[in-house]
Amino acid sequence: MGAIWTKKRSAHGDVVGILANPASGRDIRRLVAHSTVFPIAEKCNIVVRLLSALGATGVQQVLLVPDRGGIAARVRRIVAAQGSQERWPEVVFLDMPVEDGPMDTVRGAEKMSAAGVGAIVVLGGDGTQRLAASACGDVPLMALSTGTNNVFPELREPTIAGLATGLVATGQVSVAAATVRNKVLRLEINGVPQELAVVDVSVSDHRWVGSKALWRPDTLDQIFVAFADPDAIGLSSVAGLLRSVSRRAAYGLRVDLSPPGRAPLTLTCPIAPGLMMPVGIEGVCEIQVGEVQNLRLTEGVIALDGERELSFTSDLRLTVRLDALGPFTIDVDYVMARAARDGLLVVRPPVGEATGGKLWN
Repeated sequence: MGAIWTKKRSAHGDVVGILANPASGRDIRRLVAHSTVFPIAEKCNIVVRLLSALGATGVQQVLLVPDRGGIAARVRRIVAAQGSQERWPEVVFLDMPVEDGPMDTVRGAEKMSAAGVGAIVVLGGDGTQRLAASACGDVPLMALSTGTNNVFPELREPTIAGLATGLVATGQVSVAAATVRNKVLRLEINGVPQELAVVDVSVSDHRWVGSKALWRPDTLDQIFVAFADPDAIGLSSVAGLLRSVSRRAAYGLRVDLSPPGRAPLTLTCPIAPGLMMPVGIEGVCEIQVGEVQNLRLTEGVIALDGERELSFTSDLRLTVRLDALGPFTIDVDYVMARAARDGLLVVRPPVGEATGGKLWN
């Protein structure tokens, strides 16, 4: 297992968590569409680039989730081989059961939050980010896109993401200034919160969960979104192409659907990478923070961030509520602009020492 985390540390910012689940990104959209595949070797490369950047900012230790898919084994070999050539943080693997499934992400986020990490880097698509967001508490996330449908996470060079994460985790840029609090959608059953979605909640008239990914819009009855970008991909693109809603707006949207042949309006939407499909629109309306939304269907399946999670029948009362108190995420552009303005990555020579014919002041 490698080194084992046994002692709780306070959040002094010298520790960062990285969640890189090898089981993420395995769904039917890689068969029915042309989704990008991030193999284990590439995920390992991303972790290594993160380690290099985090070490450059002064992060002392990185917590990783063990796995049976190959990421942990590769990282161990690379860390052992690099020795003292680079200033990398100490790599510690969490002591936890491994299923190579979604619960690894949830348990990893819970343990990292309890350990007092300064930030958590999450590799994955919207589904993986949702799992991390449900368990991270107030620890800021660096959401990196390595999944199928990627609306919540950003597509960033890991080296830059690592630098921004390290500068925030070590306190060189304040968490308050460098993070954004995201909206989420809360799925409630009989008035009790059960699950959250970081992008969208969709309601289908199918009666079974089946394959996780929901990619056929003709089965959908409603889509609720926390935010909607016109350049997004996935089910939230339906809302984004109707009415753009930013992550910082104080409202979301509900889109009511019907079959394209009977709907007043039909949109052609990018439901998955390379997969364009018609979607029939009945109407769209704003949903306010805290407002409870009832479902039109009494039986069907709920998809959270594009993945079917729950079938329901008429004996359950399901509602959706927009919550402004979702996870914090790190604003990379802001942090790197601060780093440039304040010289946070400048290594200055001793006062008065000549450098290239000039003196540093």
